[in-house]
Amino acid sequence: MSTSPAVAPLEVKKPLTSSILLWVRTDQPRQTGMDHWKGPHSGIISATPGLEEYRQIHLAEHNPGRWPATDGVQTAIPADRKIDGVAEVTFQSALAPLKGRKQTKLAYADEINVFRRTLLYAGPPNSSRWYDVAGPGQTVGARALIYLRRRDGVGAGAFRKFVNEQLAPALAGTGALTELRTQTFLPWSEKLWDTPDVAHDNPHDQRFHASLSLGFADTAARDAFFTGNVVQDLSDRLAPQVSAIHAYEVTAALTYVKNGDILPHYEE
Repeated sequence: MSTSPAVAPLEVKKPLTSSILLWVRTDQPRQTGMDHWKGPHSGIISATPGLEEYRQIHLAEHNPGRWPATDGVQTAIPADRKIDGVAEVTFQSALAPLKGRKQTKLAYADEINVFRRTLLYAGPPNSSRWYDVAGPGQTVGARALIYLRRRDGVGAGAFRKFVNEQLAPALAGTGALTELRTQTFLPWSEKLWDTPDVAHDNPHDQRFHASLSLGFADTAARDAFFTGNVVQDLSDRLAPQVSAIHAYEVTAALTYVKNGDILPHYEE
């Protein structure tokens, strides 16, 4: 009897990660806000005790949505909800956020200098997944960041199971990725990040329930992913589960804290 060779399971880390979705102020040039976030504001966050990683994800100014049109699913990103960037904060432990209260107060006070709206999405412990999908010597030359809105009638537990047990393996199996990170979120609550003088409006029908960070070898590989047959198969899997797929083009992913250490200069 012949047997198929065993396929080694993907290595995966399950860190505690939160994401803060950011909209820069519109009463000053966009680049002014992005530069302040990249500069002085990053220093405040990087100094927070208990961080395992701090990464800024800068999104392209023109971002209509990379995911192809899919029946019954919103794939065009509404202009008034288009995100400028995301702060991806990973903690060393579930208690680590309690260590950073002093720096958090400084971050609260500085937000008004940069942002007009900030929304924190948190996940329970072990809900983030970082998959080791890069082959030997492969690096990330281009990224996309995707937000998913759960379809009404799909339960939170079932959706989390779909992301972790069906969607992530399907993405990894495409062979197109050099980075794959997923997050599934707790129900959004303004109380988790209620900073002063900055908007936190987030209507129920605009909220997200998961994110996917996809890395590619280069922009050509990213373009091929979003225009090829692979994404059609993924759309068929996603359509019964989600009512929105907002796929952003990433212009830069800057790491300021890595493996618990503040880097002397951010890594791209």
